[in-house]
Amino acid sequence: MDRLTEMEAFATVVDQGGFTDAARKMGISKSAVSKHVSALEARLGTRLLNRTTRRVSPTDVGLAYYDCARRVLNDAGEADALVTAMQSPPSGLLRVSVASDFGVNHLSPILGEFLAENPDITVNMVLNNRYVELVSEGFDIAVRIGEVEDGTLRSHKLTETVRRMVASPAYFATYGRPEKIDDLNNHKLLHYSNQANAAVWKLTAPSGEKRQVRTAGWLTVNDGRSLLNACIGGLGIAYLPCMLYHDALHKGLVEEAIPDLPRQTQGIYAVYPQGHFTQPKVRAFVDFLARSFADKGLESW
Repeated sequence: MDRLTEMEAFATVVDQGGFTDAARKMGISKSAVSKHVSALEARLGTRLLNRTTRRVSPTDVGLAYYDCARRVLNDAGEADALVTAMQSPPSGLLRVSVASDFGVNHLSPILGEFLAENPDITVNMVLNNRYVELVSEGFDIAVRIGEVEDGTLRSHKLTETVRRMVASPAYFATYGRPEKIDDLNNHKLLHYSNQANAAVWKLTAPSGEKRQVRTAGWLTVNDGRSLLNACIGGLGIAYLPCMLYHDALHKGLVEEAIPDLPRQTQGIYAVYPQGHFTQPKVRAFVDFLARSFADKGLESW
């Protein structure tokens, strides 16, 4: 007889408190349930159930075996459900966390296309400017700018963007323009508070030397667009990704602080919890983002 069926018959008898109800639950005859349980006891060489005319209850050994058997049966059920899910169209609620600037300017405009491709998925996109704990806060996926340092997450690199130090012409007219990295110590700097180590700017000198500049910020905010506006308003130098400063640079509202420095790139990632199995709705969204941003990046925003 099939070992898993024997386990299921025994566990169902324990769950239902008897052979009659177990047979009804499994959709087979009472004699078939009894035969499966007897075969299991014969194979194991021990009695698993105490049988009386009034009730059926597990023995001490049977109770211990029941705990293990129930875990095996639950795992088997999850395995069956996994295969079914993998063969079914992606569906269900997808909770997405994304920074406000990126969500408004780059993700919101393309969500309609994703929903049209996946009509059985509903999306709840939450825009915020703080680090979100995906699992504990109930998110399926997040889009993040910058290196992924959380080892509990899987990441898929979507594209890259360039970061540059920029300030307004009015700022440079008032405070002068830095000529080298060390000159930044004498300037008013603007920081983005929601990035790890926001007060540390990682720069590359023209020689190729990697520098980490620890700078005290004159203004710190938790929103990239607000940081750009402060920059345009002449409040200081900001270190921003291209997708934020691109239009302002082309309109002459900001200028690069030290044009001779090698450009700094920053990855944009889709991140989601680790696991042996990626839910179809998450995989569909990651694949969609990868296609959508394949021709974006660097300074093409």
